[in-house]
Parts: sequence; C-alpha cells; structure tokens
Amino acid sequence: MPMKKFIALALLFSLNTKAQNYEKACDVFSKVNNVLQSRHFDPKPIDDSLSVYVFNTVMEQLDDNHTLFLQEDYDKLALHKYKLDDHLKNKDCSFFDDFITTYKKALNRNKKMIEELTASNLPYSTTDTIFYSKKAYPYNTEAGKIKKYLRKKMIFDVLEDVAKLGKNKDSLKTLLPELGKQSKDKITESYLCKINALLEPTEGFDDSMYNRFFSVFCNYFDPHSTYFNYSEKSSFISGVSSEKYSLGLYVSRNEKEEIIIEEVVPGGPAYKTYKIDKGDQILELTANDKAYSVSCAVMEAINDIVFSDNYKNVKITLRKKDGTIYSVELEKQIMKSEDHSVYSYILGDTNPIGYIKIPSFYSAFDNTNLKGCAEDVAKEVLKLKEQNIQGLIIDLQYNGGGSIDEVINMAGMFINFGPLSIMSNKNGYNNIIKDYNRGMLYHGPMVVVVNNFSASASEFFAGVMQDYKRAVIVGNTTMGKASMQTILPLNAKSNNQDFVKVTIDKFYRITGKSSQYNGIVPDVPLPDFFEKFLPRESTYPTAIKNDTLNVKLKFRQMPDMALNKVIAMSKERLATDTSFIAIKAINKRINTLYDDVKAPLPITFDAIFDDVHAMDELWSEINLLTTKENDFNINAISNSSKEIIATDDFHKSINEYKEKSLKTDRYVYEGLNIVNDLINMKKH
Repeated sequence: MPMKKFIALALLFSLNTKAQNYEKACDVFSKVNNVLQSRHFDPKPIDDSLSVYVFNTVMEQLDDNHTLFLQEDYDKLALHKYKLDDHLKNKDCSFFDDFITTYKKALNRNKKMIEELTASNLPYSTTDTIFYSKKAYPYNTEAGKIKKYLRKKMIFDVLEDVAKLGKNKDSLKTLLPELGKQSKDKITESYLCKINALLEPTEGFDDSMYNRFFSVFCNYFDPHSTYFNYSEKSSFISGVSSEKYSLGLYVSRNEKEEIIIEEVVPGGPAYKTYKIDKGDQILELTANDKAYSVSCAVMEAINDIVFSDNYKNVKITLRKKDGTIYSVELEKQIMKSEDHSVYSYILGDTNPIGYIKIPSFYSAFDNTNLKGCAEDVAKEVLKLKEQNIQGLIIDLQYNGGGSIDEVINMAGMFINFGPLSIMSNKNGYNNIIKDYNRGMLYHGPMVVVVNNFSASASEFFAGVMQDYKRAVIVGNTTMGKASMQTILPLNAKSNNQDFVKVTIDKFYRITGKSSQYNGIVPDVPLPDFFEKFLPRESTYPTAIKNDTLNVKLKFRQMPDMALNKVIAMSKERLATDTSFIAIKAINKRINTLYDDVKAPLPITFDAIFDDVHAMDELWSEINLLTTKENDFNINAISNSSKEIIATDDFHKSINEYKEKSLKTDRYVYEGLNIVNDLINMKKH
C-alpha cells in the first residue's frame, strides 16, 4: 500500500474515532441534562448563563493563575464561551477537540520549558520579585514570558523549601548551596511529575476532559449535584484496616501536593507518640534504611511504605504549622476496627450531666444486625438516665449529616409531639414531617453544640430543638446545607458506569424559614479560629439561595423564660472569657494578613525565610489555646466501661483521646456552664 494512502487511512481512522468519542460525550451530556431537568429541585434552563459558567469554571480549573495558556489559546477557546448551550442542544460535541488539543499543546509547551529549566543552573538570589494578587493576571502573549515566570517560581519554591527546613536562618544560609541542590532536585522532579500526571491521567486524557465538563455542568445547578464514574482516580489516603498493619494515620494531599495529617487514629502507633497532630506536614519517610523525601514523583514508593506489611518500622519527619521540624519512629501494628459511632460520658460531679457525641447520622439500612444512629442515641440516653443525670449535652460538631430517617427519629425523642420539618420538592409539594409519638425520652435541660462543619441532618436536628425552644444551641453558625441528594444511574436499563448525584428536595423549619445558605445561627454564638475563611454553603457561587415558606404550623414551644435568662448569662460570661477574647484578637490579625494587599516579595533567601516563618508565633498562640484544658471531671457511664478501659490498652488509648478532646473543647465547656445554669435556675 502506498505510504500516502496509508497515512490518509490512518488519519481517517483517527478522525472517525474522535467523532465516535464526541458522539458518546454528547450522549452522556444529554442524559445528564435529562436527569437534572426531570429530578433536580430547581432545574435551570440551558442558555448562555450556563455556557459562561461552564466555560469560566473549566478554564479556571485548567489554568487558575494564567501561567499555562497563552492569550491566543484563550481566544481560540473563548469562541465557545457563549455557544456551549447551542452545541449541547444540537448534540455537536466537536468543541471538545479545541479544548483537548489546546490543553495538551499548552501542557507539552510548559513541560519542555520545565525540562530546560531543570537542566539549567538556578541562582539562590535574584533581583526578581513575586507579586501577589487576588485576581488572576492577564494571559501572556508570548511563551517566553511564561518561561520567565516558571523560572522565577522555581527559584522561589527551592528557597521556600530550604526555609521550611528549620528556624535558624543563619545556619540554613550557610548550608544553602548543599540544601539548595537537594531542594532543586526535589522541586523540579515534582514539577515534571505533576505535568506528566496531567498529560497521562488514569482515565485517559480525552476522558478526563469529558468528565471535567460533565461535573462542572452538574455544579451549575447547585454545588452538591455532580457527575461521577467508577473509573475516577481516588484520592491518596492511608486508612486503618483490621486485617493489615497500620501506622494509625489518615493523610491527604493538599493543593501544593504536600502530604498532610488528616487524623491521628486513637490507639494507633502515631497516637502513642503524643507528638503528631492534625495538620502536620510529612516531609520524609525512611524505611529499610532508605529515605524518601515527599514529592509527587515518589508517591508510589511512599504509598507502598504506608500500606505494605513489608515495612514494619517507619521513621517519619514532619513539620508543624509553627515551623517546628521533628521526627518519630513508628512500628506498625494490627489495629482493631473502631467505627465512628455514638458514645457518651458523664461530665461534672455536683450536677452530673450527660454528654453524647454523634459523629454522623449513620443508618443500618437493610442490615438487621446493625443499629442506626437514633437507636444508639436512645440507648445512651437510657444509660445516662440510670446514672441520674440532671442535664444533657448533644455534640454535633463536625457532623456533616447522613440519614434523614435517623434524624427524624432522633428529633422525636426530645419533643412531646408535633411537626419537625417541611420537605419541599420541585413541584412545590410540601410534605410535613411529624413526630406522632407522644412523650419524650428525656425531659431535662439540654444544650446542642454545633460548629461550621455541622451540616444537613445536624442542622435539621438543631433547627427543631431551637424552634421548640427545647435546647440552647451553642457554637458557630452551621454550614447552611438544607438540601437532600440522591444518586441516579444515567441509564437504568443497563449496567451503566455513569451516575449523577442530584439535589431532589429542600427542607424547611417548622416556622417556614430555611437554614439553606444561611445556616443555623446559635443562641450563644462562639468564635472560632479562621472564622472568616471557614467553608460554608454561601461560599459556593451556585448554592441554592435562602427563602421562606408561607406556612402556619401549630406546635407547642417549651417555656422560654429560663432559656432566655441562661443565654443572657452566657453572653455576659463570654464577654470576659480570656480564651474567646484571645480567639477574636487572633482572628483580627489573621484577617489583616489575608485581606491586606501583600507587598511584592523579593526572591532572596532572607525575604523568603522571613515570609515562611511570619506566622510561626501566631500558630504557637493558636496551639496554646487549642490545647488548653478546662477544669471539669469526665466519667465513664458504667462500671463495665471502666473495666474495659482499665484492662485493654487499645480502648484505654481511645478513651484517653476522647477525654482530651473534651477537656480542650471550649464549646462543650460553655455548654456545660449553660446546663449548670439551667439546673441551678430550676432548683431555685
């Protein structure tokens, strides 16, 4: 066969394959839209607004700081900015070709630049500066300008990496030639690793672009609706297994590709060092006499060290938020399975007060051998009542929600009877959720503790308790998610791998108000660190806005005289509380650091070292406040529990962790004060 004919056939085959792929992509788009239009609580039209949102969001995800695409690349893709809706209506997904080829071309261009910079000598001091801006700079018109920026950023990253190795500037400066070379190798290796990962994603380059568009399309309807498939790459995480050896750590990768401690598992090897904290950064792992500095390129090796039973002894070097570098040697152990279920304690002595922690509103579903959250709470309440508790604290901090059935059952335990919530669907049908069972499982004084991570079902429960004036709500304003989702296959008739999580209902409080977007505002609001920057529903651009139903439901509130008095007493007490005063003062400093326009930073070791360690003192102050213990007694609820804790090292560690968490929890401590006020008021 002539060569020209062979090339022509190969090109035709390639074009046909692309056309088939685009046809499949359009088919998925069409099915995703059908699901959203038919099932979403508040479906949106496919118009120019959708086009602009999808285009802008995808472009930001691909190149958020405008150091990848050139202006000509953007101009080429911007031809589709107002036409994506038309493309989808006409089932013409050939626009993907522009995005795929332009993105791949830009990545390969940057990869070549990085390879050239890697082979060059990088100085440890320049006359350049790094400029900070809250908005992205305009796209560059020349590739050379991108390369100049990459060189500057690479030098900055090398110097920053060295600066993070310790707090002694003079010592690090002396060793800069040696340390700089090591850091350059690590940084450049990481740059190449990241760009190769973008060029060769697990699901394939074209499919990764399709999936990105599908997900952003769903997010246009609301932030909790999304597309996913089983081939998506899972995030890096070290779990705990009852069958394998474990370090007892949950870790994750942040946006800088750093490995951060997400959680230290009570009872595990990491916990027993009493050194490792949530938020610490892993710098290096050493196993079998070989050290691995954490970088993108060696993640596979690190993953093997963390998961494999072949590495029983591991040395980890970490960096705390205040800049302190430290190392720990861990010996893996087989850990017992410890699920995140409800647990309780008795707090105080003079007035024994029950405390119940509810990590999530889990459900047993169809497994009759397991119990749901509501039943577990009921059991804990009965145990506490046997100990003659005089008040009760329900802790919903960090509870992101769960089963709506469980929270409905649980809310009914603490009111006599009546409406709990109003569920509204896309057709405007309002279903009133009621508690038909007369009587309460517990009648005494109550406090519910929440924070900004309390969401969905947690907000449902807190809202009911607040509307009935059944409990004092204490803490930080909650997330603001008052919607429910379900997961639906795109093609129910086949064994399909494509799914959409879609928002189908919204729940309202019995007053007709909604916690959607605004969250539950506590009766006693308490500050928290970084409060202004904590994630909330209102931070999502496509979040469903707050509204109110015009309803008049009959329900009987509890007498509120005592609640009003203790709320006033609490606010008066907090006005002079040194810890909360300190938190507010620190937040002002944090806000100033983040809100003020940051001055250009010279790319010199001195300037970068000072910048890296600028917040060390602030983090030390935060650490002192978060580890400060409050003075109150904590007791197990039964003798059998005390025996288990005394004789089993694992459960002893678990209990030690929980008690320490309670002792250092400022919100729970104020909740304890409020319950005591309610008890004393009742006595007098």
